[in-house]
Amino acid sequence: MDQSTLTGRLLVAAPLLQEDSFRRSVVFVVDDEADGTLGVILNRPLPTAVDEVVEAWGPYASEPAVMFSGGPVGEGSGIALGTVGSDGEPPGWAPLEGIDPAQGLGGLGVVDLDGPPEVLGGALGSFRVFAGYAGWGSGQLAGEIGEGAWYVLEALPGDVFTTEPERLWSRVLRRQGGELALLSTYPDDPSMN
Repeated sequence: MDQSTLTGRLLVAAPLLQEDSFRRSVVFVVDDEADGTLGVILNRPLPTAVDEVVEAWGPYASEPAVMFSGGPVGEGSGIALGTVGSDGEPPGWAPLEGIDPAQGLGGLGVVDLDGPPEVLGGALGSFRVFAGYAGWGSGQLAGEIGEGAWYVLEALPGDVFTTEPERLWSRVLRRQGGELALLSTYPDDPSMN
């Protein structure tokens, strides 16, 4: 598998992945290099409002305007993603490198939370803050994909800033059709089926 192809794609947890951190998760790959992969979980909203953690950024947060658990690594740090419009790249925003323009994810990048929100925030069309991230060392993710723990799927523009994160896992699988669409209804506890 060509590691450079994962940036901007989704890692959707297979039902067999039962680890609490990743069970039924949808991970957006932010960076994928030879030495490892970094992503954020898109469907783990937290009960904490953005303005309770990064106060000045709260008014710019996309709905639901809460913090999201980006993953089990570096939970004390934050990663912010945002989209910008046609006015260009404002200072404090950096585009994600390696995303295929055909995906429709143009204008998606990383937001520097140390930058001035009153300048940058107004230039953002969408904005979300993740506490922590998901990370894999060199070859680790390829091994997990090979074992069938993850489905590598195309991301749609609405996935990163979905207003219904609790439905994202099922929705992404359903739109694939075939066997993956059938998995979208996989019960939480198969023994109860």
